[in-house]
Parts: sequence; structure tokens; C-alpha cells
Amino acid sequence: MNRKFIVYVTGYIILLEAALLLLPLAVSLIYGEKCVFDFLITIGVSLLLGSVMVLSTKNTGKTIYAKEGFVTVALSWILMSVIGALPFFISGEIPSYTDAFFETVSGFTTTGATILRNIEIMSKGLLFWRSFTHWIGGMGVLVFVMAVIPSVSDRSIHIMRAEVPGPVVGKLVPKVRQTAMILYLIYIALTLIEMVLLVFGGMDLFESAVHTFGTAGTGGFGIKNDSIASYSLFNQITITVFMLLFGINFNLFYLILLRKVRTALKSRELWVYVSIYLISVTLIVLNTLSLSNGFGDALNKAAFHVSSIMSTTGYSISDFNVWPSLSKTILTVLMFIGACAGSTAGGLKISRVIILIKSIGREMKKLLHPRTVSKIRLDGKSLDEQTVSNTFSYFALYFVLFFAILLIISADAFDFETNFSAVAACFNNIGPGFNVVGPVGNYAGFSVLSKLALSCAMLLGRLEIYPLVLLVAPMTWSKKK
Repeated sequence: MNRKFIVYVTGYIILLEAALLLLPLAVSLIYGEKCVFDFLITIGVSLLLGSVMVLSTKNTGKTIYAKEGFVTVALSWILMSVIGALPFFISGEIPSYTDAFFETVSGFTTTGATILRNIEIMSKGLLFWRSFTHWIGGMGVLVFVMAVIPSVSDRSIHIMRAEVPGPVVGKLVPKVRQTAMILYLIYIALTLIEMVLLVFGGMDLFESAVHTFGTAGTGGFGIKNDSIASYSLFNQITITVFMLLFGINFNLFYLILLRKVRTALKSRELWVYVSIYLISVTLIVLNTLSLSNGFGDALNKAAFHVSSIMSTTGYSISDFNVWPSLSKTILTVLMFIGACAGSTAGGLKISRVIILIKSIGREMKKLLHPRTVSKIRLDGKSLDEQTVSNTFSYFALYFVLFFAILLIISADAFDFETNFSAVAACFNNIGPGFNVVGPVGNYAGFSVLSKLALSCAMLLGRLEIYPLVLLVAPMTWSKKK
């Protein structure tokens, strides 16, 4: 394993984090807040550590393989969270480092789960950093590094595959760096459009920025205790639309830019995504109509929350904890399904669900016609058997780890619905669950062990399990290839 390369790239990530911390520092300066010094200390620590790591390994070999890609991604995300938690902890606004780490992991993994009981008393600089972590983690910080730093190797596709969610990750153009740049340009363009619309809808620049970060990264951190409920209907609808958009595979946006709209619209995953959304909204509107102030109110709440849960954003405009069982069950199912591969959303991904269903159908055909040989096709292309096998392996490992974490947090004195939804919400990077961890609740009551376990669940969900598992697997560090 090229250990020096791993240290080299991770050092660059820490230096990048120091640069990104300048934005919340500027916000703190503008508002004249004391947390300016907390950001300065964190930036100093990041610069020192990152510089030592980069300078001590700058002459390392640049050839990497899948092993280095997975380990680099896992270590980078953990170290980013460790350092990113420092401003919260040093300021004393989150006095427990475990809580600060939980909040930061929740931010970078675009989960939106919080331990804060009263968000509105926090400094604006820290609120900005809290939401900005969503935007950073949404597309993936290593993808950003590949976009702005000269490519270390064309094999950096291994890093991209380890960080970008989905069963299949490919290049939009021949060069990985160009692919990364295209993805980020689309990401930035959508971010700016939403920010302008939110300002037009009545938010000030600070509010529009933090809520756009939360939407773009499909994270859901807000600055008010009622999330989005107190904002205008225009802004609620705008956020609804953009949560849906950021749940779509970014490759489709690229095809649209190339004027290949018909090709983009042939995406099976896109149509399944839209169909699930429309069916879910319809069922919830019918189920909650009696609890709402008319059809318009029921439609707005259903459309918003289905968009929020399906895109794994986690914003809310009402307490869906009080909805009937059917509506809550629909939201629970959507927690697991998630949105499209290649988006900023979490969950299992619709493409995996499609592959799983097609695989089951193929196996049933084989039972009736044993000699039949058939390929699983997606968007007109045959999937190789390795992709199908990987999908089944992912589902198996997902549920093994899911129930292992559920078992750990069950030691706390919470009911099963709270524990189950907490693990589901963290593993699928959603944020709010039901009961104690519902849209008007938080994760503050969990023990230190449970918070660490749920932090692990968030990282497993965002990195799609394998980078974190391989980081601790003995075979990864073995000298044998």
C-alpha cells in the first residue's frame, strides 16, 4: 500500500478545510462575534497539521489502486470531522467534544441529525459553519480536490468511486479531473440559483445561504427551532423543488446541458424516482387531509416532507410524528430507498432497488426455465454480473451493520420506534426520525457510546459502507496484494 500517498492527499484535505474555515470566520467578523478566535485556532491547527503531512510526503509515488482510494476517503472524512468539531467545542457553545463531533459528522455526511436543543442561541459564524459542512460534504470534498488540484494520477477514479454514491460510478469525460470540475460547476450553479430565489422569497442573504447549503447537500441543518415552518410559502415550495432536484443523478443535468434531453429523460431511475414521489405525496395527502387546513395545506406538507425524506434532506414544516400510521410508514420506507445514485442524497439509492427487483425477477424466471440465460439491463445497457453481485453484497452488509448499531444504541432507555428510526435516519443520512428524534426532537439524550455509534452510522451511510469497513479490515493493511 502507498501509505505516503494517503498521508499526502489527506494533508491536502486538511489544508483545504483550513481555507474553507475562512468563510465562517468572515461571517463571525461581520457580526462581531467572539467565536472569531475559535475559528483562528482551528485554522492554525489545520494549517500546521496539513503542512506537515504534505511536506513530509510530497515526493511520494502517485500510483494508486482501489485500496488507497478507499482508505484515503475514509481517513479524510474522519479527520475533517475531528478538526471541524473544534470551533463548536472551543467556543463552549457545544461543551462536550463528543456532541461537537456528532454535530460535525452529521454536517459533513449531510445527515442533519442534531444534539442542539435551542439552535437560535448559537453564534451566526458557527451556524454558518454548521450548514456549510453540508455543502462541502454534499458533492464530496475529495471530488472537489480532484477538480482544483492537478490530478495525481488518472487512477484517481478509485477515489471518486469510493466517495461518489451509487452502484456504478463512471467518468462523464475521459479525464477524471474534468469530470470532477463538471460535477462541481453544476453543483455551484444550482446552489446560486436557489440562493437567489430564496432571497427573492424574503430571506436575507445569511438565511438564504445556510438554507441553500442544507438543501444542496441534502443535509437539513437550519437556523430556527421550527426548521422551515416560519418561512413564506414561496420559500417552502422553492426548497421542496430544489430538494427534489438535488436528489437527481448529476449526470442527467450534464446531459441536459449538452442538449441531450431525450437521453436524460430515458433514465429508468429518474422515472422511478418521480413515480415514487408522486404516489407517496398522493397517499399522504389523502391520509392526512382531515388533519390539515384544507387540501392546499395537506398538499404543501405532503410534497415538502416526501421531498425532504426521499432526498434525505430532513427539513420540516410540521411535526409528521402526529401523522397517521400509513403516512409514517410511507416516510419510513422512503428513508431506506433514498434518491438517485450520483446525487447528493443518501439512502440505499433507487438504482440499487431497481437492480435488486430485476435480479429477483430473473431468479424467478430461472426457477421456471432453468436453461434460460438473461442479462439484467438498466437504461438499455446490460449490467455486468459483478455489479449485480456487488449490489446484493451491499444490501447484506447494510442490514448486518444496521442491526449491529441498533443493538448498541438499544442499551439506552428509549423505545424501539425511537431507536429504529434513529439508526435509519443516521444510516440513510436523513436526520429526523420519529418520537424522541422526530422533527421537533433531537439526539441529545443518547449516551456517549450511542452518539459515537450513530456517528459511525452516518459515515457508513455517506461513504456507502466499504471505505470505512476496509479502513479497519486487517486485509487492507496486509502487505499481500
